[in-house]
Amino acid sequence: MYLITFHSQFDSNLFKRKMQVYGKVTQKPVPRTLSSSCGTCCVLEPADPDFSFEKIPDLQYEKIYSVTDTSEYLLIAERG
Repeated sequence: MYLITFHSQFDSNLFKRKMQVYGKVTQKPVPRTLSSSCGTCCVLEPADPDFSFEKIPDLQYEKIYSVTDTSEYLLIAERG
């Protein structure tokens, strides 16, 4: 499972629409333990266990976190 933060609400909405073909996508407030320019994040639960963000060009996001079984957030990608 991944948690993705964004620079704007527009990017969050666009991500949700584009990524629904890859699995379950939900929008929710950014957890207090993470900082973001936008207060909304997306949680992606990929249908394919071998899913990789590298296969999808032109994604707009701020940071991508892997969510562990203990609900910790591990930063795996960042765009400036």
